Amino acid sequence: MRLRHRGKKRMLMVVNPYATTVSDRLKNLVVYALQGRYEVEAVQTEAQSHAIEIGRDARDGRYDVVVAFSGDGTLNEVANGLAGSDVPLTTLPGGSTNVVCRTLGIPNDVVDATEHLLSLVDDWKPRRIDLGRVDERYFIFSCGAGIDATVVKRVDANPKLKAKAGPYYYSWAAVSTFYRNYLHRPVRMRVETEGHDPVEGITALAQNSDPFTYFASIPIKVCEGIEIDDGTLSMAVLRRAAQRHMPSLMARLLSGERLPASAHRQIVHLDDVTEATVASISEDRQGAVRPFPVQVDGDYIGERERIEIRVVPQALTVIA
Repeated sequence: MRLRHRGKKRMLMVVNPYATTVSDRLKNLVVYALQGRYEVEAVQTEAQSHAIEIGRDARDGRYDVVVAFSGDGTLNEVANGLAGSDVPLTTLPGGSTNVVCRTLGIPNDVVDATEHLLSLVDDWKPRRIDLGRVDERYFIFSCGAGIDATVVKRVDANPKLKAKAGPYYYSWAAVSTFYRNYLHRPVRMRVETEGHDPVEGITALAQNSDPFTYFASIPIKVCEGIEIDDGTLSMAVLRRAAQRHMPSLMARLLSGERLPASAHRQIVHLDDVTEATVASISEDRQGAVRPFPVQVDGDYIGERERIEIRVVPQALTVIA
């Protein structure tokens, strides 16, 4: 039986060995540093969805905190396992973007983030945040149906280029995806929410926090007026895609606070959303409903003909 050192908090570190910036050497250095203030147990993920199982197993009270040393995708899985429990979740940046890490105020450099995690022991204040949910899957910061999900699928299919080129590979994938899949006969969807008129478009995005993502150090802002603990979601629907609209839309996405993308004439912004339905209204030549791709927190989860999105207030305990 392993003895617990007096005064040390018990930490489970969930490591994705395939994350962009994670290596065995770095993992060992981080664990060594954290052992000064924590009793650390590290476990590596072995397959997709494995981190959900790890998170579920950690709900039993053996640990004072669970740390995801990974990108946003594995962090999402751990959050799905821990959702509804009192076990705090935090993160160390191991991915190429680390949206949740930055949103929670954790440094995006792993050395600085490790020092930050060590300092939390002296000011231990777990708090609750909201989660979004799409069908059976929780999301921390975003869920997308359409262009962004197609981009995620393409990028994740080539992890070497993702790690090497980072945001520039995402940019190439976004531009090529737009021209290949969305200029001609894209899947159209209808978005219905309480308190708003139905909206039709080719991409629907739900955000639980702001910003949507980052291009290197530049925050990419789409939805407005959203906080990670305000009990609501914000949504944006891109009504149509035409080549003439892209320059102005891209300028807004990369402008930070100056030119909100939500004010673009092709975007319908829906605020204070608690529940929404996104359904395909496109058919193929045989009359079958055409599905659309879906992503949660930058993790592609497949194609659906219809999804239900809702907010789950105070669903996750975090410490940051």
